Parts: sequence; C-alpha cells; structure tokens
Amino acid sequence: MPTYRGHSTYNRAKKYKLTDFELAKQDLFNHFHIRKGEKLMNPKFGTIIWDLIFEPFTLNIKDAITADIKTIVGYDPRLVVQNVNISDFGQGIMVEIEVVYVPTNQVASLSMKFDRDAAKRAGSGSSTVL
Repeated sequence: MPTYRGHSTYNRAKKYKLTDFELAKQDLFNHFHIRKGEKLMNPKFGTIIWDLIFEPFTLNIKDAITADIKTIVGYDPRLVVQNVNISDFGQGIMVEIEVVYVPTNQVASLSMKFDRDAAKRAGSGSSTVL
C-alpha cells in the first residue's frame, strides 16, 4: 500500500508533515476553503457553499450543498463519504461529514463552519474546522 506524504501550512504548532489519512483530510478541507470558480485554470474546483451562505436555508439549498459535498469527496479516490449532515447556525452553515479512508478503512467525522462574517471579510470566505 502506498504512503501519501505532504506538508501542511495550516496550524504550524502541530506537526508540519502529513501522511495518509491526515493528508487526505487536509486536502479535503483545502477544497472547501475555495469558492467554486475561484481557482485559476480550474473553474469546477471549490464549493458552492460560499455562494449559498447568505441564502435562506431551505430544503433545496440543503440538497444542493449535500450534492456538492458528495461530488467534492468523490474527486478524491482515497475517500468515500458515508454520511452528510448540514444545518444552519446563527452566523452561517455547519457541515458535518463522515468519511472513510479507503486504503485502511479508517472512519472520521469532519465538521466545518462556514461563517457569514468571514465570507464578507475575505470575499471568498473561510471556514472553521472543528
């Protein structure tokens, strides 16, 4: 089984090098930090959540976000999505994803808050990883 290696510039207080499942999770978080259409030469990369964060939280919005999350996780052959839970909170949207790391069948629950105030300040937004 191959070992995936990479580096993280996020939270340098922890270890700088990432491998395997930790790297796959960081790659997934990186994908969610970019608004769809924002990446140069790859307009399909990123998430639609930043474009929907100020919309009323309806069933259609929830379904669109769920489909987007499944598509994003599906881009990475190392990960399979098992469960998606989306809810709104006072300042944005909370996403909870349960993923399986295919090479080792490890399961992890990942949570991200997409904050309206951060989206306004940064233009494209930034999420908080929980």
